Parts: sequence; structure tokens; C-alpha cells
Amino acid sequence: MAAQKRENFGGRLAVILAMAGSAIGLGNIWRFPYMVGEHGGAVFMIVYVVCTLLVSLPVFLAEVMIGRRSHTNALDAFARLSRQHPFWRAVGYLPILIPTLIASYYSVIGGWSLEYFFKSCTLTFVRTPADQVSGLFGAFVASPWAPVLTHLVFLGASVLVVAGGVKSGIEKFSKITLPALFVLILVILIYSVSLPGAGEGVRYLLHPDWSELSPRTFAYALGQSFYSLSLGMGCIITYGSYVSKKENILTTSAGTAISDLLFAVLAGFAIMPAVFAAGIEPGAGPGLIFQSIPFVFAKMGADLPLVSSVVSIVFFLAIIVAAMTSCISLIEVGVAFLVERARLSRRAACRVLFGVCGLLGVLCSLSFGPLAGLQIFGRTVFDFLDWLCSNILLLLMALLAVVFVGFVLPRRVPQDEFTSRGRYPFNARIFPVVYFLIKWVAPIAVVIIFFTNFNL
Repeated sequence: MAAQKRENFGGRLAVILAMAGSAIGLGNIWRFPYMVGEHGGAVFMIVYVVCTLLVSLPVFLAEVMIGRRSHTNALDAFARLSRQHPFWRAVGYLPILIPTLIASYYSVIGGWSLEYFFKSCTLTFVRTPADQVSGLFGAFVASPWAPVLTHLVFLGASVLVVAGGVKSGIEKFSKITLPALFVLILVILIYSVSLPGAGEGVRYLLHPDWSELSPRTFAYALGQSFYSLSLGMGCIITYGSYVSKKENILTTSAGTAISDLLFAVLAGFAIMPAVFAAGIEPGAGPGLIFQSIPFVFAKMGADLPLVSSVVSIVFFLAIIVAAMTSCISLIEVGVAFLVERARLSRRAACRVLFGVCGLLGVLCSLSFGPLAGLQIFGRTVFDFLDWLCSNILLLLMALLAVVFVGFVLPRRVPQDEFTSRGRYPFNARIFPVVYFLIKWVAPIAVVIIFFTNFNL
């Protein structure tokens, strides 16, 4: 079929909301709180802010530059800007592969959120004894069909938004859901800090214990920042290709990073005080949201069943919305590639992505039950894909992106994009600093994360 006219985002606010929607997801509301709990509380939060502003934001800018300069999908972006260099043409397949793999298991977690939203609506946490509520999660994920169904429902809902297009689908969804998400997390925060004993959780987040500071703190904070901002996934390159040439990418990128930081901090203050109020270990790990937090609702439900039920509904609704905004950006990467390279219609491309991610997601979901014995290098399918993407592919792609902008592209190209062809004088004045961060600081930081993750 004939090539379709490429869409752009409608304006600055639309760009920030869409990119912030990609960034704000399970990384903030599921992963960030337990990372804070495992790595020193306030110290981790301070390091996280510093790492985001000095390292992650420059990487984010580099990916936006690649996307906007090429004005095409993530695969063709590297080929076009490198003038079809064989190595960089091959690199272009990474930002197509990575988000497809992540969307496959990410939608499984989104499905868990759906299930827990339904449990909240049916008052399951209030009716279940507090000492038994944590076991609900294990029983659910080990069952063969229920988690598969919720995975497919969640993935299908995300694909439907992408099928609507950039403006009518992604942009409209982000404009509605992102402000709503901030309202939801504020409601949870107000409830959380009002609980008896929540003051200890607030102090844990406000008073840093500098003895907890170590090189690993920086590595984990930087890794979390990369994960949260969707760096190395191809999402920002793809979204960057929809940004107008007149737009100030410093404003939109900084707005996205600050929105992501703000939401992460709010999520920390929404969850940690409740964790301390219930007497739960703050370093409970990945099960904090689906095992420890329901325990909080069950415990509080003994005295205030109605309030506890309403807050649990709001809480898991917020997780669903956060998960969908990120899943949508992951799916859009592959859809943009299929529309522009395979010349499929947007709806046909969405059906292909639903089939591929749906099938991989089914394998990931079943790895907690019937396929638990299927191991790849000693890991289940779910754990292997998560490990492969988080510890290798994301870091590799982020490293390649900053090396590409800093060493392959002529300096005038990123300068032209950063200043919008001289349109913004302030951007021109600070470009040398930003370029230094992209060319030297960011690559070194990514390598440090990699070596720290592997304890080398």
C-alpha cells in the first residue's frame, strides 16, 4: 500500500504529556518504592535525582535528537543518519526488538494490576485475614489461565489506544490519563501519611543516612532512572520523531524528566509511610506492591473497611493507568516500524504486535505455573526476558545512542537539533555543557552500571 503521511504531536504540552506517559509507569509506582526501600531510603532518592538530571536527561536528549533528526522509525533512524553504514543499520534492529520483548512481559504485570483492581472492587482484601492476603498473589500467578487472560485483556486495551494513531490515540489518551494519574497518586499519598505510625516512613524518606551511600547506590539509582525514563527502549527515539522541528527539545525533555521525578517521589511518599504503618520491612523487594501493600489494606480494613476498600481501588487503578501509558509507547515503536517499513496499515500493524507480544506474554505468564520448569540459563522465561532487557539490552542501546550522537554524528547535527536551528539562544549557550555530558559523562556512567550489575 502507499506510504502514509507521518503524524506529529500537536504541540509542546502534547509532547511532554506523551513522553511523560511513556516514562511514568510501573518503573515509578512498582519498581521505585522497593528500590528506595532496598537501598537506603532518602540517600537513594537524593542520588536518584542527581543521576536523572546529570546523566539520564542527556541520554534522553540524545535519543530525542536521533528521532527528530531522522523523522522516521527507530530502525531506519540510525541507517538514515549514518548514511546506511552497515554497523549502524544493524544497530537499528535493537530498538525494535527491545520494546517488543519488554511489552510482552510488561503486559503480564499489567494483567496482575487488573486482577488486583478486580479484587479491590470485590472487597477481597477486606474480607481476607491479613496474615493470608500476601498468599493470594502466589496462588493467582501460579494458576494456568487467569493471569493469561488478564495479560491479553491489558495488552489488547493498550493496542487499541495505539491503533487510534498518534494524535487521536496516544496524544488524547495521555492528555486524559496523565493528569488523572497524578490526582490518584496524591489521593493515595494523603491516605498513606494519615495512617498511625506513618511518620516513621516519612522520616525514612526525608532524613538521609549517609552511611548507606556507596558506589552501588549510584549504579542502582542510575539504572532505575534509565528504566523509569524508558531509555534504551526505542520509545523516546520513536516519540522524538513525532516532535516538530520548531519545538524546544530542552523544554520538552526537561519537562518529561521533572514530571517523572515528581511522580516517583510522590509514589515513594504514597507507599513507604503505609509500609511502615503496617510494620512491613521497607526492603521487601519486587513483591512490595502485590504482596505487602494488599497486606496494608487488609490490616487497615479491620477498622475502616470502606475507606480501605476505596483507597485500594484507587491504588490499583493508578497502577493500571501507569502501566498502560508505558505499554502504549512500547507498542508504538514496533507499530511505527511496520507501518513505515512493511507498509502495513496502523491497525494491521497493531494486530501483528498484539499477536507477537501476546504469544511471548503467554509464555512469560505460564512460567509462574505450568512452564515453571522451562529454564533459559537457569531462569524462567519471564525472569530471563526481564534480566536480558534490564541488564544487557537497555544499557547497550543507551550506550550506542550516546556514542552515536557524540562520536558518529557531526557536532553541528546535535547542535542544530538542540537549538532548533538557532531558534533558542539559551540552548545555544548551554549546548557545550550538554554535549560534554552526552559525549563523555553518559557513556562512562552506562559502563559503570553494567560492570556493577555483574559485580565485575
